[in-house]
Amino acid sequence: MNLTTKVLIGMTLGIIVGLVFNLSGMNADGSFVNHYVVNGFFHVVGSLFVNALKMLVVPLVFFSLICGVCGIGDIRLLGRIGTKSFGLYMLTTAIAIATAIIIAGGIGIGDGVKIPTETNFTGREAPPLSQVFIDIVPTNPISAMAEGNMLAIIFFAILVGVSILLVGKKAKPLVTNVELWNEVMMKMVMLVMSTAPYAVFCLLGKAIANLGLDLLWELAGYVLVLAGILFFHLFVTVQMVLFGFSGLSPFTFLKKMRSNQVFAFSTSSSNATIPVTLRTVTERLGVNNSVASFTVPFGATINMDGTAIMQGVATVFIANIYGVELGLVGYLTVILMSVLASIGTAGVPSVGLLMLSMVFAQVGLPVEGIGLIIGVDRILDMIRTVVNVTGDAAVTTIVAKSEGKLSVEEFNNPDAGVVEPGATQIDLDNEREIAETVNETHNT
Repeated sequence: MNLTTKVLIGMTLGIIVGLVFNLSGMNADGSFVNHYVVNGFFHVVGSLFVNALKMLVVPLVFFSLICGVCGIGDIRLLGRIGTKSFGLYMLTTAIAIATAIIIAGGIGIGDGVKIPTETNFTGREAPPLSQVFIDIVPTNPISAMAEGNMLAIIFFAILVGVSILLVGKKAKPLVTNVELWNEVMMKMVMLVMSTAPYAVFCLLGKAIANLGLDLLWELAGYVLVLAGILFFHLFVTVQMVLFGFSGLSPFTFLKKMRSNQVFAFSTSSSNATIPVTLRTVTERLGVNNSVASFTVPFGATINMDGTAIMQGVATVFIANIYGVELGLVGYLTVILMSVLASIGTAGVPSVGLLMLSMVFAQVGLPVEGIGLIIGVDRILDMIRTVVNVTGDAAVTTIVAKSEGKLSVEEFNNPDAGVVEPGATQIDLDNEREIAETVNETHNT
């Protein structure tokens, strides 16, 4: 079996085991299964995998982006790529939240729902938009890398790439070294991905086992409407944008994105999925690294279609529960706030709930209303991440096609970039050759 099949099997088994633990009561607080299996073994294996992916993000983005800038051929292209990707990310975010408000408002979600509303929620203060733009230029690039500040890392990597181009031929050995480091990082991605089937099983097993199905049933209307709109945006809106701007097949795109979506669903983190997304768009979809190295980390930072949809549905839901009439101006404010907040809260932990608290405060809804939906946010966050990551890949593909940086032949080739069994095994000849090289270096 190839890796994608194994990951899908791991996901299915994880969901089944999680449901068995939850419905049978085996995961009750203090039980052996809860303490040693779900929050013990499952938690440790899943966390190790997510940490391994996050470990790769900064060096992979840094080296990949330098390689992209050096190999771009025309530095003006970088400006066009940035402008196009930013415009498309903002467009899809605006469409996402508008769709959410129209559908949720039309259904009347939250009308007549009787849920205790004394639950408290305290939101973190978001940085002002001006500060976000100031922080794009890092005072200490090493600190920015340590903190995972993606916009600052992107800026510094681009600056390094441009400076290498200005140095010229003398920098050729450095370019060769950076290319090699980029190749090494991609091999590391493959190594981490080879453990994915087991990690995905543990991540989903823990998530489903800990999800209170009683709460899920109580908020079934909210969950079903939000999940339905997320899937509508994923399978209809994003695919229409992809086909409309590039003319490429949405079916081929979705088929090749399948394993990447499973990773996103399992980790609930666009940033943690960056290494897998980069590999998918370059090796499976045929996007040139000069485009992908910029648009993928950029999208993981500012593209929040799934979060915007959650804000739209949650706003309608909470407004109806509390009997607050927002009106047209209120909903237009929600749309504008969500688009701006997707930039202004870049890189902030628990970004979805933070953005929602900002929106609630702006339109006059009680922020503590967020406490009503926190219980089911974990499972919905997994779906939101799938939507975000798919949107990143779609915009990357569109921009690459428009700039002639997409191999249509690779995109249409079903076997392009498929991870075959044994792809991460060390070749004995290579092993001996590297050992001989090291020995020669030490002896000279």
